[in-house]
Amino acid sequence: MNHFHLAWKNVRRNRRRSLVTILIAAVGCAAILVACGFALYTYDMLSDSAAREYGHITIAQKAFFEQEEETPMQFGMADDKVITAQLRSLPEVKEVLPRVSFSGLISNGDKSVIFLGTGADTALETKMRGPFLRILDGKVRAPQKNALPYVLLGVDLARSLGAKPGANLTLLTTTASTGGINAIDVEVSGIVTSGWSELDKRLVYTDLDAAQKLLMTDRVSTLSVYLGDIERVSETIQALSPDNVGKTLRPWWEQAFYYNSVKNLYNRIFGLLGFIIATLVLFSVINTLAMAVVERTREIGTLRALGAHPEEIVAQFVREGFLIGVVGVLAGNLLLWLVIAILPSLGLEMPPPPGRSEGYPLLVSASVNLFIITNLIIIILCTVAAWAVSRNAARKNIVEALGHV
Repeated sequence: MNHFHLAWKNVRRNRRRSLVTILIAAVGCAAILVACGFALYTYDMLSDSAAREYGHITIAQKAFFEQEEETPMQFGMADDKVITAQLRSLPEVKEVLPRVSFSGLISNGDKSVIFLGTGADTALETKMRGPFLRILDGKVRAPQKNALPYVLLGVDLARSLGAKPGANLTLLTTTASTGGINAIDVEVSGIVTSGWSELDKRLVYTDLDAAQKLLMTDRVSTLSVYLGDIERVSETIQALSPDNVGKTLRPWWEQAFYYNSVKNLYNRIFGLLGFIIATLVLFSVINTLAMAVVERTREIGTLRALGAHPEEIVAQFVREGFLIGVVGVLAGNLLLWLVIAILPSLGLEMPPPPGRSEGYPLLVSASVNLFIITNLIIIILCTVAAWAVSRNAARKNIVEALGHV
């Protein structure tokens, strides 16, 4: 008779106990998959947010990444148009976005507030940022000749200044060329939110020409390169190299400090959680299989008396544990797919993390590697549990085993 067929018959002997054991394995498998799947979804969301904010690759002067500017645009780039044209000719590059970073005071005439500004193509900026820079009021408007420059304000900054779309404000900052003070009048075209409350208190977006006019410079701070595939960042950096563009290239993950902090934290939290669940599964399976071994002690003694080797008896129990693990992970995978299918329709959201003003959806991502690793762990745990509880019983004295009550 096939060994696994016999092992399955033994599993079905006490269906209630076997069902409980399988359910323990299934729930443990599903719990690990759901917890780790939630962490993977969070990583994907944070990586997408960081890549949209900084660009998949950021190009700038080396000093821009390593030092603080003492004067505005001290480490700016004057040859950005040449580099931009070179980058846009590459098939893997989707878009190149020049940016000017600056700061100063924004005033409504009665009140002045410190702002952190970004000069860029505002339409392209909002497109690239996608859901991570939402327009709450107004709209993005293209610069018009003989008209005031348009700006987008963070929602908390707009509330502080009492500004709405159509309002006129004044931007003041230190110039790059002379170090003096310069000011321009601007018109609010829209109110936006980045999801970060502290940033929304200072956030100003204006078009690139207006920012350069305000700073009295023709330089840009950085070039943000957006690729068609986030997985090709390392490959593209190697292909470009600093020698090709004459500047320093930084991938998004080297600038995404929040992403790295959350990932390190979640790896420890969910790693510990997975270890605890796996330990509970192991001891639960050991407990239920130990009861089965005790009940079958006389059977083990009979098999030994008929000439069965202890290793053969242990192997039979190991096969039973293996089958319990296989059925358990299949049921656990089914539970996971049910969770993945149901969660989007429920519309559940996690509360805002520290520093953020908005929550994010409670969803779970599936990963082939996660499935393989988790399933193997559960199956191995069930197999090890069966081996651990059966090896001593299989070596028991035959007479003692036959007389067991």
